[in-house]
Amino acid sequence: MGRDRLFRVLAEQRLLVAPKRAYHKTTHSFHRFYRHPNLLKPGPQQVLPSAPERVWVADITYLPSLSGPLYLSLVTDAYSRKIVGHHVHDSLHAESVARAFSLALQRRRTRHALVHHSDRGIQYCSAHYQRLHARHGITCSMTDGYDCYQNALAERVNGILKNELLIQPPADLAQARRMVHEAVDIYNRERPHHALKYKTPDAMHRAFLRSGANPQRCKPISGLDKHSSLTAPPASTGPGWPGSRWTSSGSAR
Repeated sequence: MGRDRLFRVLAEQRLLVAPKRAYHKTTHSFHRFYRHPNLLKPGPQQVLPSAPERVWVADITYLPSLSGPLYLSLVTDAYSRKIVGHHVHDSLHAESVARAFSLALQRRRTRHALVHHSDRGIQYCSAHYQRLHARHGITCSMTDGYDCYQNALAERVNGILKNELLIQPPADLAQARRMVHEAVDIYNRERPHHALKYKTPDAMHRAFLRSGANPQRCKPISGLDKHSSLTAPPASTGPGWPGSRWTSSGSAR
């Protein structure tokens, strides 16, 4: 049975999971900190990834819990769509948001020229976050304003995690971190993507890095091949992804 037919059957039986419509603002774009140009914007100088670890996209999303508001910071590889860094926190301090970026840097396998793309939120523009860019020689790219479509892939990954894998709210911060760790593992290792020809993000990421790319022979950012698009396609699987082992009571099945 194909994907579209499956959705029709589920809709007829009223079994589709209704998407959440509540909106919680996590981005403060009006601040005095320095803003960087959008290097992923369509045009003659547009940067598009030709391999893993060439472009990362980052975002912060609200994560409801029974004990109060929590936040999830994600860093995703734009080529393989693999989540390479994540962190759950209970404040919007720059230091908390930067932990996902630091984790991604620790896991980095190559030393290709790398672009980090995000919105213009105060956390990403802060001195603390910008020091990480400078320390590791990473080029910073930001949206032109508060426009989620200029960071579409990051927003898409947020939606997959929250609408398919994190259906039930966690009880507290500790449980949220366990649930998100599991959800990210399922997303990376088990969820196929139509844009990846039904490969998983982890398989796509590892296959390319195993090919033996030599970081000493990599092109600079201005010479990246215009090979893939950052615009996320429709989901290759329906909502209610069956991989999660968390029940409504918050315990593991």
